[in-house]
Amino acid sequence: MLVAGFPAQAFDTNCYVVAPGPGEQCVVIDPGIGVAGPLDEVLAEHRLHPVAVLLTHGHLDHTFSVTPVCQARDVPAYVHPGDRELLRDPVKGLSTDLKMLFGGRFTWAEPSDVVALPDGGPVTLAGMEITVDHAPGHTGGSVLFRLPGDTRSGDAAPLCFSGDVLFAGSIGRTDLPGGDTAAMVTSLRDKILPLADDTVVLPGHGPQTTIGRERASNPYLLEIAEGARPAGPHRGW
Repeated sequence: MLVAGFPAQAFDTNCYVVAPGPGEQCVVIDPGIGVAGPLDEVLAEHRLHPVAVLLTHGHLDHTFSVTPVCQARDVPAYVHPGDRELLRDPVKGLSTDLKMLFGGRFTWAEPSDVVALPDGGPVTLAGMEITVDHAPGHTGGSVLFRLPGDTRSGDAAPLCFSGDVLFAGSIGRTDLPGGDTAAMVTSLRDKILPLADDTVVLPGHGPQTTIGRERASNPYLLEIAEGARPAGPHRGW
């Protein structure tokens, strides 16, 4: 399996390209601000052909380039129904400060072809079966994208694209519009903690990690494992 990731120009949002291998079809995950150039370079380097854009959630730092990326390649965007409204009007998901930063300063058009992600279950794209786990809390439609390990290369560690649900050493904030601390706790307890320790976590921001590492050291997961309800960070993305 081929996974290439790079940060967007703003907010260090990670954009990922995933394919069975070089020269094949691929999916693009979370095209944020200013990703067009780096994305074109990755696609050209590995001779990849996008068939879809997948969104872990509807916040603007993850969706900013979704329409131009989809239009340039005539591919659909996939988003959970819980965040469909944010794809129509991303300003609804911004904090007051970010509304002041973005409000009125950009023209927004949603993709012409939007497909609803299942509320749990698989989607098959680019020859890959991708499991979608609805994991609300950061937003109402936040999801995880999971893929099994690549046994052909001998690397059997499964992958989890966690969006803004789980980061290395932290979790997504829940104080933005649509956030829900109780839902985040449930998502972490029921969707994150049951994953195998060797699962490689590719988050929406920051470096990759593993479930085992986070289970042992992430203060929010430690509190949840002990039955507490962490307040969660009120900073970050």
